[in-house]
Amino acid sequence: MPMSGCWSAGISTTSGRGSSAWRRGAGWICPGHVIRHAVHVSSPVIAAGRRHSLGLCADGTVVAAGTGTSGECRVEDWVQVVAVAAGNVHTASNTGRSHSVGLRADGTVLATGWNGDGQCDVASWRGVTLVAAGWRRTLGLVGDGTVLAAGRLREGACDVSQWREVVALACGDWHSVGLRADGTTDAVGNDRRGQCAVDTWRDVAAVAAGYLHTVGLTNDGRVFAVGDRSTGACDVGAWRDVVAVAGGSYHTVAVTAAGRVVAVGSNDFGQCDVADWRGIVAVAAGSTHTLGLHADGTVVAAGNNEHGQCDITGWDAIRSPD
Repeated sequence: MPMSGCWSAGISTTSGRGSSAWRRGAGWICPGHVIRHAVHVSSPVIAAGRRHSLGLCADGTVVAAGTGTSGECRVEDWVQVVAVAAGNVHTASNTGRSHSVGLRADGTVLATGWNGDGQCDVASWRGVTLVAAGWRRTLGLVGDGTVLAAGRLREGACDVSQWREVVALACGDWHSVGLRADGTTDAVGNDRRGQCAVDTWRDVAAVAAGYLHTVGLTNDGRVFAVGDRSTGACDVGAWRDVVAVAGGSYHTVAVTAAGRVVAVGSNDFGQCDVADWRGIVAVAAGSTHTLGLHADGTVVAAGNNEHGQCDITGWDAIRSPD
């Protein structure tokens, strides 16, 4: 099965926005790149948005839960999908509409839902190996390490045409983050809270992004964060043995090497109540909810279920990230 981005075996996560990687031996195996001693980065098999959730089934179909008023849950006809992404946006009175993205095995991309800024205009994309979705935009990583973008231009979050040697992507509301093959990072878009101040990061293995913050996972299992610190979403400095990270609007989630989950930041809806989760192989963080994938293909959820985004009880055949 063609995988998105780089790959490794084992534990992973999605940022709603997501990249894919898994470790084999001493390094990442990527299209054209090898990064030594890299841990698992993220998973494309589950995704969480503002009011909806996505799951990639073992047979290449996709399931959705939550409000689909803009068509973001119309994925029942999708087949041969190998990765999913959900456009996320912080919860506010003027937000809610979203979109969903699917990467197919042949490198083409599907999108459904809100298309007010052309974020779903991805039908012409070819050779894509990874997708990420933010508010009003979609990013696609091409096999040669360049990045495509569709959607809103105003904040500069789509200004990725000059990026090269990229192996992973993440999308916040108004900013985009790219991880290069050499472990350095770049970010474009709104930087009003310093969420794009990632140019000094080194030895990074994975990235995630929330509303106003950015998270980086290093190869030795430590975590960096920059941006808005008012909600506690950047309080990750004490984390160790982390193998995957995900960014919600105001919270940050991580999977440890033991398969446990840790979370910091806003817990207004219980989205950080994940301490009792065990055996988790992937996580995704939406605006106010969190998803976790077990190795047996079942999913757990915590947080806001006002729109049914946590109604994943029947999800029992989600594809394993390995």
